[in-house]
Amino acid sequence: MHAVYDSIGTTYARSRRADLALVRSLAENLQLSSSGTYLDLACGTGNYTVALSSLGGIWSAADVSGTMLAQARAGSDAIAWVQAEADRLPFASSAFDGVICTLAIHHFSGLESPFSEVRRTLRSGPFVIFTGLAEQMRNYWLCHYFPEMMARSIEKMPSEEKIRDALSRTGFESATVAPFFVTNDLQDLFLYSGKHRPELYLAHDVRANISSFALLAAPGELQDGLARLTADIESGVFGSIKTQYASEAGDYAYITAWPDG
Repeated sequence: MHAVYDSIGTTYARSRRADLALVRSLAENLQLSSSGTYLDLACGTGNYTVALSSLGGIWSAADVSGTMLAQARAGSDAIAWVQAEADRLPFASSAFDGVICTLAIHHFSGLESPFSEVRRTLRSGPFVIFTGLAEQMRNYWLCHYFPEMMARSIEKMPSEEKIRDALSRTGFESATVAPFFVTNDLQDLFLYSGKHRPELYLAHDVRANISSFALLAAPGELQDGLARLTADIESGVFGSIKTQYASEAGDYAYITAWPDG
């Protein structure tokens, strides 16, 4: 993960802004309080850390990428920014009242070691994960235009069952899963942000800050897929393609887990 975001992290903040609706939902699931202490695990450029800290709490944030953290530190000096691996966190046991991790668990080499570290550093509050699920990603219309890229992405993305199992094995219980549906006005341009705005993917600057496009798409497939997508947008065929991938399972998910005991 270090090399991934040192590679694409230099322009990340241009299209990866904290979405206000997401921030509100994360704060609600986290049960954010002004006196609480919180950790943003794999914080990236700290866009969500900064937004959440403005709502309250004492915040720390950890990421493996120095490139990403350099941008994060420029955003706020009120947050303790720490460069660290997710499975070796330099925080005391029971240090936090809550932990969040947004759009990052698919970059972990495994889930149990990071989740164990989260459990160790939590007192009694929730661990809130925002992520895509492998089963949800099979319903992204991106699969029609970029099948090999999406197959690689889906292979890296844990399923709900795998996440639940890892949480259970690392000392969490009563995990809840709530779907998130991409809207037209989503401000954080992550992988399926263009669900209703396919023209977003035609912009190089947007694709450059999405790891699937930046790292998993072969040049030939990317060129062919963009050409087909452009033609389908212009002809109006895109609407019928999108309809074929409609799903009630959600596009992403909030997973909120509580430590046992």
